[in-house]
Amino acid sequence: MKMIVSRLFKKSRPLYKRLYTLYNTPFFIGLLSFLWLILRTGTKPSRITYPCQRVALTNSYLWLMAYIIQPLHSIFLKFFKGVDLRRILPLLVALIIASSSLVLWGVYETMKVRETQELGLPIVENVAKFEPCSSIFVVNGTRGNDDGISKLIDLMNKHDLPFYKSPELGKNKGPKGLIDKDDVVIIKVNSQWDERGGTNTDLVKALIQAIIEHPDGFIGEIIVADNGQAQYGPVGSGGSFSWSKNNAENISQSIQRVVDLFASRNYRVSAYLWDRITTKQVKEYFENDMEDGYVVNATENPVTGIMVSYPKFRTAFGTYVSFKYGIWDPKGQTYHGDKLKVINFPVLKTHSIYGVTGCVKHYMGTVSDKLTASLGARAHNTVGTGGMGTQMVETRFPTLNIIDAIWVNPMPRGGPSTSYTRAVRVNIIAASTDPVALDYWAAKHILLEAARRKGYSGLSSMDPDNTERGSFGNWLRLSMEEIKRAGYQATVDEDHMNIYVLHLKRT
Repeated sequence: MKMIVSRLFKKSRPLYKRLYTLYNTPFFIGLLSFLWLILRTGTKPSRITYPCQRVALTNSYLWLMAYIIQPLHSIFLKFFKGVDLRRILPLLVALIIASSSLVLWGVYETMKVRETQELGLPIVENVAKFEPCSSIFVVNGTRGNDDGISKLIDLMNKHDLPFYKSPELGKNKGPKGLIDKDDVVIIKVNSQWDERGGTNTDLVKALIQAIIEHPDGFIGEIIVADNGQAQYGPVGSGGSFSWSKNNAENISQSIQRVVDLFASRNYRVSAYLWDRITTKQVKEYFENDMEDGYVVNATENPVTGIMVSYPKFRTAFGTYVSFKYGIWDPKGQTYHGDKLKVINFPVLKTHSIYGVTGCVKHYMGTVSDKLTASLGARAHNTVGTGGMGTQMVETRFPTLNIIDAIWVNPMPRGGPSTSYTRAVRVNIIAASTDPVALDYWAAKHILLEAARRKGYSGLSSMDPDNTERGSFGNWLRLSMEEIKRAGYQATVDEDHMNIYVLHLKRT
């Protein structure tokens, strides 16, 4: 056998040497780079930002200049000798403009990548000095499409907050767990803006996977939902689950694609964009109204001024959901309030009016801004008076809040829209059952710190310790008071916070 292999090697070695020599010529390297650039970038232009594609672009340019342009120049001189160039001048100008635009676009895309450099933030643990306290669980170093969510669940369980509710104790499960095997879970995301303005779809995908992997066997239902209010957004029509540019490693991965992936595997996962029903006022199921729409309390809250409103809808699997009362049983004519869970899942970013979008501000995606505006008390105007705190406690308080800080927008008052160029990568996710504590901590230790490192000025708008009237710190405290009055734990005092941190090591 060894003799046969040896003979084959001796016979093939000259051919191998010739191929090796050919492959290492500038002509062959340039040709392969050009073909690679056309095949890869031609099918998906955004790939030109990849390091390998930028190298291929350089090699292709040198190859074209050396082996294509120069010979064509000689042919051009011979062919067009005596030709009236005025007749073909428009074509030449068009070709020059097109090629120049392609080159400039490539340079622009490369500059965009340079502008979105990754920031590594020092996240420090903290032990609460006083009771009652709120716990915040932080995973630092996740990129969204890895095991960051599962590590977050492990971290929560390590500190006595199991993710899965179960009568039996076990890994990440127990009687004090959050999500039961037969729960209907609403994952409330940001969807009003594309690019980095929406919740990271890699994280949404990982969270759905975690829920359906309930150790007792998940038999419930998952609904990804939001209300972009059918207004504003990149095209002025509100939210979408099918943006072409998304917040993910693969930017073509929309919320709808994630949902469709699980639905195709026969999981009870669906999406409901409440923009569809945000202008339709309805009554509750117990009032014999089975239509999808928004229920509105037309009486303004005496403290915060909000008219509380909330969605009521039928899912793709026939489940009747009231965001306030829970799951409606048409046969028994009753609600199962404890079977509806909400996971509040915002992306961390600045806001042009209210300073910061986090867990509390994110509940604007549960109200109907248009219906309340038509009744004389626009919900968005009550964010600054603590209205989202009222909204939380008078509808459905989130079971868990998770902040997506893979990419953040730290530009003072630069959000809520967040382009790829404006976003800064910090690779953090954090969770808590206290939305106020999580907002305070994330704004101070992630958003504010990122803004300082980027060299921005005028940072008071996102400073949670700035309590001037109308500021983020002010309305966050007003929201906190509403939440505390309803009996929920909420704090902006770091002496009442436990901060548990897991640092992931990436290879």
